[in-house]
Amino acid sequence: MSRMGDVLAGFHAAWEFESDSVLIRYERGIRTPKLFQALGERRVPLEAIAGVTLTTGKRGTVVLRVELRPGADPLMDAAAGQLKEGGDPYRLVLPAERETLAEYYADELREQLTESGPAEDFLVGAPDVPLQFKAYDAKASFDGNIVRFRWFWTGASSTKWKAGDQSFPVAELSGVEWRSPEVFEGHLRLMRRDSADAQPAQADLDPAAVVFGLGYGPVHESLPFAAAVLAAVRKSGPAAAMPAGAPRRDPADIAERIRHLGELHEAGLVTDEEFSSKKAELLAQL
Repeated sequence: MSRMGDVLAGFHAAWEFESDSVLIRYERGIRTPKLFQALGERRVPLEAIAGVTLTTGKRGTVVLRVELRPGADPLMDAAAGQLKEGGDPYRLVLPAERETLAEYYADELREQLTESGPAEDFLVGAPDVPLQFKAYDAKASFDGNIVRFRWFWTGASSTKWKAGDQSFPVAELSGVEWRSPEVFEGHLRLMRRDSADAQPAQADLDPAAVVFGLGYGPVHESLPFAAAVLAAVRKSGPAAAMPAGAPRRDPADIAERIRHLGELHEAGLVTDEEFSSKKAELLAQL
């Protein structure tokens, strides 16, 4: 493609175009999204890229974005489409005067793309371990082999207290479910490979899950954590890791959750928009 080492600098990041990959280096500044700062950099092999777009942004900017193949990056698999536009690590915002240069790089990239469809293995590296973060009801830690939850007496439910602190070897897991802390009922749940019974639908009752809350489990800490666990799970066993999706719920449980959501809405603890969005999400799980 272009000359090795060519760099395109934008707001919050600089992309270095190499012969077989794009190296994204994120800035460390007060205006840079915390997720970008936590990631530091991402090397994206060309075989992981499904497409390239260049669009007009806001306030005199253009946006260069690479779309990754499904299954190519544990971070995006764990995010499952929940990242806000400004938090997309594969989106480079540039001043409009650099549009011609950005278009050149976009065309160069497109000419090199040969792969499409889901990737069989993760092609982008997982975040480095060890990792840890504080959820509302527990401290979660991961050393690369075992995930540990240590409950907080101030937040954990009686069910979790009775179960005691938890340790999960990655070999016993089949996947990870991450629900952004920026939405209602945010949580991180570990999907167990050999669980004979269905796991509780409510994350606050599931010893294999930690729940988020205002200021707890922020995206820049909990998402890299989920991605690292997901990558380790896929690497650990012959069975493919489950996608970060929500399991089907019992209709009675859905009805109960909607009733509870309505009570929160009437009490003014949930906005009209949040109520409508979450209700639609719950009904979609039937």
